[in-house]
Amino acid sequence: MPRATDNDLPPRPAAPRSFATAQVQAGFDSSVAENTAVPAIHQSNGFEFRSLAEARDLFALRKDGNIYSRAANPTVLVFERRVAELEGGIGAAGVASGQAAVAVALLALAKQGEHIVAARQLYGGTVDLLQDTFADWGIEVTFVDQDDIDAWSAAVRSTTRALFAESISNPIAQVLDLGAVAAVARDAGVPLVIDNTVATPYLQRAKDFGADIVVHSATKFLGGHGTSLGGVVVDLGTFDFTAQPERWPQLTQTYRRVPDGSLVERFGETGSPYIALVKTKYVHDLGPSLSAFNAFQLLQGLETLDLRMQRHTESALAVARFLDTNPAVARVHHPGLETSPWHAQAQAYLPHGVSSVFAFDLRTTGDDEADFRLVEEFISRLQVIRLVANIGDARSLVAHPASMTHSHMSRTQLAEAHIGPTTVRLSIGLEDARDIVDDLARALERIGDSADRPRLAESVPS
Repeated sequence: MPRATDNDLPPRPAAPRSFATAQVQAGFDSSVAENTAVPAIHQSNGFEFRSLAEARDLFALRKDGNIYSRAANPTVLVFERRVAELEGGIGAAGVASGQAAVAVALLALAKQGEHIVAARQLYGGTVDLLQDTFADWGIEVTFVDQDDIDAWSAAVRSTTRALFAESISNPIAQVLDLGAVAAVARDAGVPLVIDNTVATPYLQRAKDFGADIVVHSATKFLGGHGTSLGGVVVDLGTFDFTAQPERWPQLTQTYRRVPDGSLVERFGETGSPYIALVKTKYVHDLGPSLSAFNAFQLLQGLETLDLRMQRHTESALAVARFLDTNPAVARVHHPGLETSPWHAQAQAYLPHGVSSVFAFDLRTTGDDEADFRLVEEFISRLQVIRLVANIGDARSLVAHPASMTHSHMSRTQLAEAHIGPTTVRLSIGLEDARDIVDDLARALERIGDSADRPRLAESVPS
């Protein structure tokens, strides 16, 4: 059977093989490339070098290529290139999780003694990372109300090295005024890093509104099926690290892992010095590697991203409208509703649909324990929507942020993030929207005034 081969490589000399050698090496030639129609899973820790000279050049970053899957893998590379193109970026780094993506993206910008300004309205795990672990490493973080543009400006210091926010916040679905925050970042001379997990590049290309770096928890909508952890950092190519080179010595001064100069000199014309730093230092040294198998799974998910996001967002808006009419519900936090304080920003920044991850508040009793029992009873009645600490799944999911995803935050922090004891987060999946609404209606039917309760699914189109 004919196969494509690399004619640049000399053929291996034939050699007799014992049984033990044959069971390890027979039937495989590392120089042969199969012409698969879809990206292959390169399930290999290491890669064979053509010569010691090639290995030496690869390790010195004089040449691009595969060394070891901790920092680079051919399947992961396809995933990185695909997400980079969807975001309009110049390079990307795939990592093991969204949490790893946030960590390495910011560590590549700020070191001990330096400073980051971040939105208060963040996923709870990100708050843990920034206020606890970064503090342990001597990186100070100031949290500001993301809607207060003056607060962003006031928080900037001479040591500030990044601004960070989510384009759509988790769980309240606040829509960031990205253009306004980007203007603050430009004035400060620092990059704006955006977590675009909830929006995805289909609903919003953050680059179009002034972002410089994007991170994703690919575990969520990019993968879309709740099977594979992964994250990605994308350099959008809009921030000039050479404009104030003294602020970015990690990129503009001699890099010990590039004997011939700086990362800007090595990668400035052909790639992303910033992504090179993320990969060769932070992913290499700390080891949050994206596996080839998970990259393959995430690529499968990416192939249907636009179709899934259309269904997710249409169903979520129908669900939000239903909840907005239910007497057991005090408030619905969905920017697609005309009553939302972020409705105008959703129209400006989310042209293809609004978040399918959002929250609502049950009517409070005024007593924390009673409120918790109320939420617990409501969730226990759900049959279609599943209690899972995840979002962006094909399945519809529910969570109680105050006791789950944001449980490490103080009462003040929860209040500042608009999370109360009866706040319930939903991630609307790909099921029939009528079934989702009926499930919620049944769970809510003992809460509130049943006489005013809408009929099941009456507001949901077929």
